Amino acid sequence: MPVFYSVDHITEILNNLPECSHSTIDKARERQLQLTKPPGSLGKLEDIAIWLAGWQHLVKPQINNGQCLIFAGNHGVVAKGVSSFPAEVTTQMVLNFEAGGAAINQLCREARLALTVTPLQLDVPTGDISEGMAMTSDEVISAMNAGAKALNGNCDYLVVGEMGIGNTTAAAALSMALFGGIAHQWVGPGTGLNDAGVARKARIVEEAFARHGCQNNNPVSLLAHYGGRELAAIAGAVLAARLSSTPVMLDGFISSAAASALTAGNRLSVLDHCKISHISVEPGHLRLAAALRKQPIIDLGMRLGEGSGAATATLLVRAALATHNGMATFAEAGVSKG
Repeated sequence: MPVFYSVDHITEILNNLPECSHSTIDKARERQLQLTKPPGSLGKLEDIAIWLAGWQHLVKPQINNGQCLIFAGNHGVVAKGVSSFPAEVTTQMVLNFEAGGAAINQLCREARLALTVTPLQLDVPTGDISEGMAMTSDEVISAMNAGAKALNGNCDYLVVGEMGIGNTTAAAALSMALFGGIAHQWVGPGTGLNDAGVARKARIVEEAFARHGCQNNNPVSLLAHYGGRELAAIAGAVLAARLSSTPVMLDGFISSAAASALTAGNRLSVLDHCKISHISVEPGHLRLAAALRKQPIIDLGMRLGEGSGAATATLLVRAALATHNGMATFAEAGVSKG
């Protein structure tokens, strides 16, 4: 897996990313036209299979070594009452993941994804973003390297998710700093805040933005001002996946915000190898998906995080691959194409 050495090194990587195989996409699309069905009749399943083909450079793509990476971090801004749960829950949920008792454990088993959980200095929360920097640049790069390191060398499909009490606040502030708007457009109930709690969270995001302003030119600076260690780790894993042409399924608002940090400097194409799995109930997610020019695959009213939406969408990805790879062509089946 790659190692990120500095801000300049990351910038150089971002300016020289590998692309998908357009010739493989053309061949996969041609295969879809030959399968025993009306063209386009499987809708998004066809698009998903073709997307995977382009990034895996295989006309018949496969998921043989799919990974789900969950990163956990704690946030100093929790002390401002932005969550209905205390920071200790982050550690408790990591233990639940490790014991196999969380939703993501069950979903990964069904989706045939190898689950890895990486806690990131849970005893050292990031700085309170309404009062100062979340992290130093070195801390961001360290977390990005932790994300990259978690990716197996043989991974052919990646799901990323997170756990971190208070990280919807970080995601909202980061998204606002990157794409503009006002705090109320990005902030939602998170773990279940009432209206007063949401208003308080919006004020904290406004305070953070008033202190730090727009940070939309450099991913490391953006994450240092507004992010969390788990967000930086997701960004690192997503960037590492791009370097190995591994397709990525993002989870909900927080994972999408973490990955979006890589687009700082007007680099939306950095996430061409990514799809957004589902549209979160968090109101900022729809706005973020639109800013990234990505259409989420499913809408099930989910807002759990921990990679649950992305693992669920993986079941549909497997359906896309089963039909794309397993269906007979008109010639093979002896069926008239009309």
